[in-house]
Amino acid sequence: MAFNGKWETESQEGYEPFLKIIGIPDDIIAKGRDFKLVTEVIQNGDDFTWIQYYPNNHVVTNKFVAGKESEMETVGGKKFKGTVNMEGGKLTIDFPKYNHTSEIRGGKLVETSTASAASGPVVFVRTSKKI
Repeated sequence: MAFNGKWETESQEGYEPFLKIIGIPDDIIAKGRDFKLVTEVIQNGDDFTWIQYYPNNHVVTNKFVAGKESEMETVGGKKFKGTVNMEGGKLTIDFPKYNHTSEIRGGKLVETSTASAASGPVVFVRTSKKI
């Protein structure tokens, strides 16, 4: 149950280029640039509830069972069906425009999102500390 708990953004790398490439509007990017996103994870074996608290009281909640297709929602509010896989302590899922991996590394929640661009991959890494 390594993911259990509340996590707050500590650092971000590649934030703006990544969000631009997946189509997030500039005003939303600006609001979130220095925002300390809180991610709450409730893990019970392979069952997860993954809640992210964004600026302006925007909340995204995804419930899923690792290895089974689930209805999911993107940060932009789009619904899609996807399967979160767990392998070697990492959770991975293919969102419509990018691949996302979450893992606990050094006691921190490290989320890596990779989108493809004509110039090559665009990577966003968010590291969060437990609160």
